[in-house]
Order: sequence, then structure tokens, then C-alpha cells
Amino acid sequence: MEEGIAEICPVCKGAGFVHPALDSGKVDFSRVVPCRCSKGELRKKKTEYLGKYSNLGSLSQLTFDNLSPRGKAAGAISQDRFAQVYQAAKAFADNPQGWLVLLGPAGSGKTHLACAIANHRLKLGEPVFYIAAADLLDHLRSAFSPNSDTTYDELFEQVKNVPLLVLDDLTLGSATAWAKEKLEQLLNHRFNTRLAAVITTDAPLERIDERLRGHLIDSEFCRVYTIEQRTPLESKSSLKLELLRNMTFDNFDHKRMDLPPDQRENLRMVFNGAKEFARSPEGWLIFQGVNGCGKTHLAAAIANYRLAQGKPVLFVVVPELLDHLRSTFSPDSKISYDEFFEKLKETPLLILDDFGEQSTTPWAQEKLYQLINYRYNARLPMVITTCLSLEEIEPRISSRMVDPRISLVFNITAPDYRGNVKSTRQAKRY
Repeated sequence: MEEGIAEICPVCKGAGFVHPALDSGKVDFSRVVPCRCSKGELRKKKTEYLGKYSNLGSLSQLTFDNLSPRGKAAGAISQDRFAQVYQAAKAFADNPQGWLVLLGPAGSGKTHLACAIANHRLKLGEPVFYIAAADLLDHLRSAFSPNSDTTYDELFEQVKNVPLLVLDDLTLGSATAWAKEKLEQLLNHRFNTRLAAVITTDAPLERIDERLRGHLIDSEFCRVYTIEQRTPLESKSSLKLELLRNMTFDNFDHKRMDLPPDQRENLRMVFNGAKEFARSPEGWLIFQGVNGCGKTHLAAAIANYRLAQGKPVLFVVVPELLDHLRSTFSPDSKISYDEFFEKLKETPLLILDDFGEQSTTPWAQEKLYQLINYRYNARLPMVITTCLSLEEIEPRISSRMVDPRISLVFNITAPDYRGNVKSTRQAKRY
């Protein structure tokens, strides 16, 4: 062997490692290093190993490059807020220190941000482990099985000590005592040993278990960001329909020259009342009138105005709402009844469209009463549209609707505008 040449290239011999050369040119037989020809293959194997170890699977496609820096919300305020969280996540991905906690509803982008951080670390060749809290608990339970490929201790130690943990969808509210204990053990260990983590949850900070919340509010170690784009209920909102999204104050005809003066003046007052409410929602606004008189348009205009301001609002048609409440009892439902109903009761602005005969069954009456009574006592703003007179509505509900301390009732006297359009079209034919 010539002096200064470690050994024959492993591309030919397949060794993969060589003895390094010293500054003197002699070979250091006490150490081995990867051959230059094998470094690419080793890097590839390391990348494959880290990818498998990360547990990301198909989530490896979620990166910063395919996530809008301003999110998907329509309002400028929500977009600005998301942009701040986006930049915070990118900074954390470059230097994971402490915990990054992302609070927000389903569909707000928090999981994408968390996975983008994980994938960025993998790209840098750094280990990271992703797991949803529910899956972690399932794996821990299954590890007790004699047929399990992984022991309980092995899995728990891996999650406790990985340099960066991404724990997605952390929920403790309805967890069993055993589940709470395991999650608390995990997070207490990582907090005390100052190991980095990304945690996502749709629970407000004040609803998180007190013992865990104590860690999250430690401003020296944790940075907490709230993403307010849309709630799970808003994904069910009727505003997703194109027709309702296009109902605004600008395209509402409140002058209707075909109407007599008294009805035109009534419509003008209702229009102005709706605009004033949209600017500052306080109390309740009740729109009564026949089908097609414009009450749904005004309710949708309020919702669209608030959304454009980046403010949370939920617009639901009551029959659809009751159907969805019933569906939460299904074992296949992705959201529990209690969770759904609590979010419904506490949404900042609730708009109930078409409150009518569908509420006459005892079950429906009870659910709607519980909802309305809660918002009445909490003084949470609401808009209700109905074709019924107050006398036709269940007394426990109607008595709250007419309370002048919280509610303003508008009886729209204008007739169905669609009937007028139909008559106009027929007149043009002849």
C-alpha cells in the first residue's frame, strides 16, 4: 500500500469504510471513516431510516412549500394572524427550542404546520417523531399484548426521549384516568428534561387539564399560538353554499320600488338594523317574515360581513343542525355529541336560519331550548330567522326572544320577492 492512500476504494471492494490518513501522510489504522464513495449511500440509508422512524407516513407531503403563508381564511385579520404563526413555525423548525403549542379548530392548518416542522427537520437529517395523541394511547395499550412487536417500555421511552416530538391533537377532556396519567408522565418528563416538542390541540387553553396547563403557560419554555380560522361547525355551515356566500348588504334591494311606502319603510328599517348589528353584534336579532321576504339574505349578509372582518361566526340552517346533532350519536361520528353541542353553544356569533316547524318534536324542542337558554343566560349574540309568529314558537323559547333587554324583533312585512320576479318575467313574455 502506498503511503497516504488509506486502502483500495470500497466501490471496488465493497468495504464501505477506510482508515483515514494522518497529516503526516501515514495511515491511521486505529480509526475507520466512511469512504467518499459510500457517503452518498450512507446518507440515503440515514434518510430512509429517519423517515421510517419519524412515523409521518403520508404526512411527509405536508411542507412549508405547499402551505399558504397566510392560510385559507377570507378575513384579513385571520390571514395576518396565521402569517405570524407560519413565521413562528418556520423559525422553530430551524432551531427547535422549548415547546411550540398550536391551538385551533379542525381545518385551521395546525397539523400541516406541525408536520411541516417535522419534515424540515428530516430534510436537515435530524430525528423527529410524529404521533397523534389518540394513536399513541392505542399503541401503548396494544404494547401490553403478548403478540406485540414493540414492548410498552420501548415505545414509551422512544416517545419520551426523541429530540423533537410532534404530538398532534392532544385532548384530555374525555380521556380516561389511565390515558391522562400516561400523557402527563410523557409531557412532565419532556418538560423537566427540556426536550423540544410541537403540540397541537383544538381545546382552548383554559379547558386543558390544570396540571398540563401549568407547563403550557410557562412563557420561558413554551410559545402558544392560537389559529382562528374556522371551527368544526363552520365546515358544516350553510355559508359554504355559493348562493349564501354571495348574499351581502351591497346586493340586497332594500328600496324595492314595487312595494307600497309602508312596506318599503319597514324594509329600510330592517336593513339598517341588520347593518348596525353586523358592525357590533350585541344581543339578539330576530327576523320574522314569509319565505322570500329577505330575512335569510340579511342574516347571511351579517355573517359575510363578520367573516370579512376576520371574526368567527357560525351560520346554520336549523333542520340541518338538528340532523347533525342526531348524527353525532353514530359510532362513526368524528365529533362527540357533547363536544359538538358545547362548541355550538359557545360560538361567538350564532345565526340560526329557518327556525320553524321542524322544532315541534319533543327532542328537537329540548335541544333548541338548551341551546337558546344557554346563550340567553350567557348573553351571547345570535341572529334567528323564522316564518313563524312568536305565538307559534314554544313558549320557553319565545319568551326569551321577546325579552327587550337582549332581543330586537323585526317583523318583515314585505312579500316574497321571488313572486314579484316571477310576475315580472311572465309580463315580459306577453
